[in-house]
Amino acid sequence: MAGSEQIRCGVIGVGRMGRHHARVYAQLEGADFIGVVDQDADCRNDVVQEWGGTAFSTVKELIDAGVEAVTIATPTVTHLDVSTPLLERGIACLVEKPLAPTAKIAAAIADVAETGGAVLQVGHVVRYDPVMRAIASIENLRPRFIEMTRISPMTFRSTDVGVVLDMMIHDLDLLTMLLGHEPSEIYANAVSVISEAEDMCNARLVFPEGSDGLSCTANVTASRLAMKTERKLRIISEEAYVSADFVKRSVTLIRKTANESQLNDLRKRLADGEDLTSVDFIEVIEVEEPEIGSEDALTLQAKDFLHSIRSGSKPEVDAEAGSMAIRTAERIMQQATAAGTGIV
Repeated sequence: MAGSEQIRCGVIGVGRMGRHHARVYAQLEGADFIGVVDQDADCRNDVVQEWGGTAFSTVKELIDAGVEAVTIATPTVTHLDVSTPLLERGIACLVEKPLAPTAKIAAAIADVAETGGAVLQVGHVVRYDPVMRAIASIENLRPRFIEMTRISPMTFRSTDVGVVLDMMIHDLDLLTMLLGHEPSEIYANAVSVISEAEDMCNARLVFPEGSDGLSCTANVTASRLAMKTERKLRIISEEAYVSADFVKRSVTLIRKTANESQLNDLRKRLADGEDLTSVDFIEVIEVEEPEIGSEDALTLQAKDFLHSIRSGSKPEVDAEAGSMAIRTAERIMQQATAAGTGIV
């Protein structure tokens, strides 16, 4: 497909996330937004009234209209049924996270895409967040310890899955992206309060040694019953400390090399028995604040999706990446259940 060619795009499922995808396609250069599909006539009509296109009542109607690329933002349990007729026809699909409710179903979706020769991308949009982009651009960052917190009040969305597949799945994808493989050990606890599935979960994941000979431990917490919204990431490595706040859109970086002389001085003074209790550590060290881009993460994701279609290249978040996150999520839920925690 030529790089300048318009790609006919549509959205299936226009709840909260689907509406945002429709907005992006309607405004994105290189995308020809042809319409949406939703069972709710009011929802689909509202979206096309705002962003253009046609309101379709079935996926078949969207296919017959000549759609070439589709975002699927329906409930997770429907992803296989909704994506199959599209992927079979070679129509590219961006499936909102998680790819599927189980690793087995995720594999089935991937198989259909491969047979149909269709691009399949998973909507782990946090990878495209400018905050995460800034972190990923830090050179020689070899994590030894990672702490991730993703909490918010209950929104009553995505209640067809628990908090692990609903919220923690984002961070599990980031972990496999940063470390390149799945954890070797998992310890987890979870609690169900309102939903049938877990509403809060904490997991400790141990990642085996990489090619650099270093292992990593991650502590991940997710809750949809918190009193506030918090999205934080901390990374401790041999070379640096990184602290990120996705809500405040900030990244703090402390490099070992940039502070070598200060650290050596503090070590010597400690070894000499000097009382350093009056020293303000924050004032001694050199702190960097990497620049955070301003582009919308969902737009960056859509651009990558359309680029994969035009170029035939693999999407940044392909089916295997989405499946890795689901496999890890399943192991966490199994461990939490085995631990006898409060999951009803």
